[in-house]
Amino acid sequence: MYKLRGVWEKIGMHDIARDSKDFSTGFSKLISPGRLGRILRRHGPAKHCPPTVKAQNVIRALVFQLLRGTGTICENLWLLSREKLAPSSMSERRQNLPWKVFQTIMEVALSPRAQEKKHPEAFYRGWRLLAIDGTQFSVTNTPRILSSLSKAASRRMKAAFAKVGAVVLVELGVHNPVDAEIGQNGESEMVLSKRLLARIPAKSLLIADRCYGVGAFLTEFLAALQDGQNVFLVRVRSNLKAKLIEILRDGSAVRQIKAQKGRPAILVREIRGRVRKGNGSWVDVRFWTNLFDAKKYPASELLALYAKRWEQEIMYRQLKIDMRQAPLLNSHTVETAAQEVAAMILAHAMVAQVRLDAAATEGMDVLRISFGKTLVIVRSLWTTIAAGNGIITKKQARALIRNTLAYLTEIQLPPRRPRSCPRKVRQPVSSWPRLTENHSEKGAVSYEITPISV
Repeated sequence: MYKLRGVWEKIGMHDIARDSKDFSTGFSKLISPGRLGRILRRHGPAKHCPPTVKAQNVIRALVFQLLRGTGTICENLWLLSREKLAPSSMSERRQNLPWKVFQTIMEVALSPRAQEKKHPEAFYRGWRLLAIDGTQFSVTNTPRILSSLSKAASRRMKAAFAKVGAVVLVELGVHNPVDAEIGQNGESEMVLSKRLLARIPAKSLLIADRCYGVGAFLTEFLAALQDGQNVFLVRVRSNLKAKLIEILRDGSAVRQIKAQKGRPAILVREIRGRVRKGNGSWVDVRFWTNLFDAKKYPASELLALYAKRWEQEIMYRQLKIDMRQAPLLNSHTVETAAQEVAAMILAHAMVAQVRLDAAATEGMDVLRISFGKTLVIVRSLWTTIAAGNGIITKKQARALIRNTLAYLTEIQLPPRRPRSCPRKVRQPVSSWPRLTENHSEKGAVSYEITPISV
């Protein structure tokens, strides 16, 4: 058996346990019942008579069902609040909930959680590290869904199922979703991403892949800056042209790129380099940033910093594989499918908070707390507390939480090994090489700056 080493006796452990009780308390930490009620009164459906089950409980049951990964929403509603609702009534209630309700809930509930002193891995020289990227969720091919969404292209021309697109803003270093946009009309990743720009927290460094390394996106990003308090680091395709303005001492350069029509050209700092993988092969890379101070922000540091963007791919794996019940969403309309994705993101944020609480007991790196193990343990713990309502006392619930957080630190992951994966996709639709056999390379990764010349 694991020895818990008395970590719950340390200063602050009892406060953490009180803050991390059951599912209802954890959900209230995301969004308070009063705030949720105000959102529903403002954006929710009109009430013609007092509802049998409050809309707040329907939303909580949806998030709980996606977090548990088992049972229907009706079953999880009874487990949480001992209220019964027929499946047909639950479906009707969900379809009557406007999307504005879930959109506002995500804007309020999803927020940055890392603290620079406690989580230095989530910051770079005072800037909060954020990543942005898009993903898709497969939905059943019902007539209502196919009338609004199209099937994505693949090497066989069309995918088997329609897709709901989503873009999530992720806090690197702690894998916490900060904000999200979910498409219901087949919007592109770029369209959804631009909707998030105005909601990026101040003093953030946004890291993004080559999809965002274009003048159109960077123009929108700079226009949405909060008094110059946000910066970016994006990878750029090698064939994009930009006017050379100045070469800096560290080998990087200042370039001018074209912006959208009607807007002035913008300046960026370009960094070029090479990355050597574990097998000894080199890959050329190119980046743009608006961190122009080469002395304060050396090119070599920024070149290595971009590797943290891959944490977003890990977060998507947790969201789409670890938390999913089935390959397809359970919804049969676009509106309820979007609700399901939103609830899944909220559930992920709750697990992220538990990982933060567990890591705080020992002052350790949050990512050493396994997401998969945390999810399994939290599912069992919150189900037990919910089912034991009226049997398990508050004191006993706190003791369960205390021991659970201590146990998570005992089964922490070993330090992460240097590892890289191929830049290929399984079903390419353009020039990307096709991935037929998955493999990865282990070993240290080296970075080398390529000086820019006239």
